[in-house]
Amino acid sequence: MKTMTTIHDFPDAVLAHIISLLSDTRTRNSTSLVSLQWRALERLTRSHLSLRGNIRHLLFHLPTCFSAVSHLDISSLSPWGISLHPHIISTATNDHNNASFLLAHRLRLAFPAVTSLTLYSRYPCTLSLLSPLFDLIEDVKLIRWHQRPNNIPLGSDFFVLFQNCARLKSVDLSSFYYWTEDLMSALEAHPRFGVNLVVLNLLNFSLSEGFKSQEVVDVTRACPNLRDFRVGCVFDPRYIGFLGDEALSAISSNCKELRVLHLADIAQGVREFDDQGFCSEDAGLTVQGIVSFFSGLILVEELVLDVWRNVRGSWVCLEALASRCPNLRSLELGCFHGICKAIESHLDGIALCQGLESLTIKNSADLTDFGLIAIGRGCSKLTKFEVIGCKKITMRGLRTMVCLLKRTLVEVKISGCKYLDASASLKAVEPIRGMLRRLHIDCVWNGEEPEYEEEVTMLGIDYNHKYEGKDDEEESSRMRKRTKVSWNTESWFMGNMEGSTSNGYVTQTWGRLEFLSLWIGVGKLLTPLANAGLDDCPKLREIHIKVEGDCRERPKPSQGAFGISSLGRYPMLSKMKLDCGDTIGYALTAPSGHMDLSLWERWFLTDLRSLRLNELDYWPPQDREVNQRSLSLPAAGLLQECDTLRKLFIHGTTHEHFMLFFLKIPNLRDVQLRGDYYPAPENDMSTEMRVDSCCRFEYKLNERDIPD
Repeated sequence: MKTMTTIHDFPDAVLAHIISLLSDTRTRNSTSLVSLQWRALERLTRSHLSLRGNIRHLLFHLPTCFSAVSHLDISSLSPWGISLHPHIISTATNDHNNASFLLAHRLRLAFPAVTSLTLYSRYPCTLSLLSPLFDLIEDVKLIRWHQRPNNIPLGSDFFVLFQNCARLKSVDLSSFYYWTEDLMSALEAHPRFGVNLVVLNLLNFSLSEGFKSQEVVDVTRACPNLRDFRVGCVFDPRYIGFLGDEALSAISSNCKELRVLHLADIAQGVREFDDQGFCSEDAGLTVQGIVSFFSGLILVEELVLDVWRNVRGSWVCLEALASRCPNLRSLELGCFHGICKAIESHLDGIALCQGLESLTIKNSADLTDFGLIAIGRGCSKLTKFEVIGCKKITMRGLRTMVCLLKRTLVEVKISGCKYLDASASLKAVEPIRGMLRRLHIDCVWNGEEPEYEEEVTMLGIDYNHKYEGKDDEEESSRMRKRTKVSWNTESWFMGNMEGSTSNGYVTQTWGRLEFLSLWIGVGKLLTPLANAGLDDCPKLREIHIKVEGDCRERPKPSQGAFGISSLGRYPMLSKMKLDCGDTIGYALTAPSGHMDLSLWERWFLTDLRSLRLNELDYWPPQDREVNQRSLSLPAAGLLQECDTLRKLFIHGTTHEHFMLFFLKIPNLRDVQLRGDYYPAPENDMSTEMRVDSCCRFEYKLNERDIPD
């Protein structure tokens, strides 16, 4: 009798290799349920693991079957942000040293191959507890949203880490609140540590002040072998220690191996742009200084320069970047003006960076449709394009650019552009809607579309403007020729695209769109989204919605709900992030005629139950006057109606009796409360700040019978 060969007959080595290719966590969990053999192989091949649960149980309930895990995340243990020491001592032993050693020893035995560690370090004692027994660690990410303790010496958060982790090559402080002086003190005390560093991420927008010029120079001097350097700094020349030409030159000369460099102004939340899109101040950078800076970045592959202050006439700098950085693949520019002159059919400026695969342009005041067309012609390999805060571009120019990049472009972000509301943005990317995988637009329904008859006036072209070395007549002729050539090119593409479905350019559905991101002002509705053009997305799985604005100045909405139910038209939608964290209002009381935040939450979350979500991240609105971001009673009641949820992450606080509502969600497996905003509440009496409350809720959650 013949027997059929099945996958169970494969040798363990082959099965292990197949299972190791699985990246989705739930798929791996399902694989481990097939048989004991598969379970063992899945555990032996898992390399990434995030521990969740109560911190009090960390000592006794550590899993011991994940011996191959190399990337360990213990930052999500609840109560979130609580130090390890007091709870280990209270549950294990009264001897402080024995408890610390026992936990570290248990972690070492359970995860002997860990090389990358992520943890919440609210106090320096957390690092002193763990770092001695992780001598194989090469990559560390520290997280802290609570305020730095004032009673500790400078550098205390880093001294123990730098002393004990001799193999450390990567440090990520992008979510860790500290003082810049702390890092400088630790690097000065441990000069050998800086020499080993290859990756250093200091791009933290929670810091009150960015790194000053001399501090950036000192960091790069102490870490000469950096290949990936990201830092938040100050480009405003009104401040002492702003980043200028000398500091840029020092970065490129001190770190000659840089492949990834991010320099971003830390004060980006303060917007000071005029009607033309220019900032109130110019950056303290010169064209010659930037060209010299680019000349030292020969190996750079990813570059971010978000200076948030005007850099004028930047096409010269970008032409130097194109010629001297041949490996550049990703570029982000903020407040760079004149990035592309787009005269006639000649390519210049950023259009010469022909190897780019990702391009982000922020707040470029004089970028026009002609510039977009030139970029589309020159940067023909772009797979990702983002345009933010550019006030002169229109649907016509962006659509032409999209047509030029129809074979490569799969990710687009359009935000803060005057003439590109939701409808215009969707029309602009319509030619490639069958190819797009990720999309961001602003839900602005009353956008203003310019008249195309007066093209010259609409684009702000001044025929009488004098360029150095050119007379008026010659320049006027060149500008008219540019207008003719550019719009003839655009018209040819538009003629081939409109109404066509047989040539493969236009499809009736957004067939490959998997991720959608939306910005919307407070009080506006989501319901017009489908009518704007985003109606048929059969593969859309994840959506992010950012709601921003001041509720205190708005009347009660006339409509009964935000319109979240309109997203039910997307059949595969299973994951949502609803971020109302920048929605400001009254936390407890409101004057007559105004809504408090609990009523706004009801408005946002009404009809959420109509969606079949598996995972929800929710940022409640906040009252900045009292630093309160708390889930209200109406919000908790509406969240409990989402009976398909498996994961619920609330980025804020709430009360224990509100959390008990979540026990009515039948399939809910994972609930987290995170105070991941600065400053996180210090002495709040809500649930996640009390260990006993968390234990009671988690016990009730885990004792339930979950169908699968």
